[in-house]
Amino acid sequence: MTIGSGSHVYEVVDDWGNLPDDLSFGTTHGVVEDSHGRIYIHHTNSPSVFVFDANGNFIDAWGEAYAEHAHGMHLVQESDGEYLYLSATRHHFVAKTTLTGDEVFRIGTPDLPAIYDETRLFVPTETTVAPNGDIYITDGYGEHWIHQYRSDASYVQSFGGPGSEPGQINNPHGIEIDLRHDTPRLTVADRRNSRLQYFSLDGDHIGFLDHDLRLPCTAKYHDGETYVPDLHSRLTIFDSNDELITHLGDWPRCWERDDWPNLPRSEWTSGKYSSPHDMHVDGSGNIYLVEWLPEIGGKVTKLLRQ
Repeated sequence: MTIGSGSHVYEVVDDWGNLPDDLSFGTTHGVVEDSHGRIYIHHTNSPSVFVFDANGNFIDAWGEAYAEHAHGMHLVQESDGEYLYLSATRHHFVAKTTLTGDEVFRIGTPDLPAIYDETRLFVPTETTVAPNGDIYITDGYGEHWIHQYRSDASYVQSFGGPGSEPGQINNPHGIEIDLRHDTPRLTVADRRNSRLQYFSLDGDHIGFLDHDLRLPCTAKYHDGETYVPDLHSRLTIFDSNDELITHLGDWPRCWERDDWPNLPRSEWTSGKYSSPHDMHVDGSGNIYLVEWLPEIGGKVTKLLRQ
């Protein structure tokens, strides 16, 4: 079947990704693509990283150390190769790894006694890396701060903090670098405030995208457009001026059901999405969408751009 309209029409490929019989997806949280077109899925079973080719053929699996609490995944091209940043929420760290799982370093709880102690915990959800190599980590399930580090993992500063005023955030679930302007900026999925919030790379508030969103999980950029997987049952696309292009897979009021997000497989509907959590757009405009289904297991859908 196809979904979408106008210039954004897609053929739906349900249950994407062929796994060996002895492996299965846990809750699917993150998805990225490397320079060779390989797709990486971060999920909560062990091993927690599955690697596929663009046709969904299984290539590799690794990442036992991040299982159960695997969350966000970010890929960056550095001068000496490609690396992944893996957020492990209740393990309270972000790991930088090679594409085959060798750890380079970990970033744990920042030494900030005014923010963190035995009860106020660092629970990182996503990471992004600026063109200058600086690392930004969202404490999305902890104390609602964004932490900035240099490329060698040395601490720089923290900004944000809980609230709804400009510059404050409530559940900063995802973060991405926006390169569409003369000066790069940060886009934060300020999820419980139902908005995207823009910051300078120094942490200064710039503005909002605060319409046509329910619970945005993150933001991804492709051809000047913004793609937002919304936990409340749709994928939303905005143009370069932050105006709405379309909603894909909208399943209205789905999130109000008692069994949401763990809808029984018998009720899964092609082209409708219960709980989009992350996504990636490849060079051809195809979308890889992963959903949050904590009691059922993973769900990966590929949308082929028509």
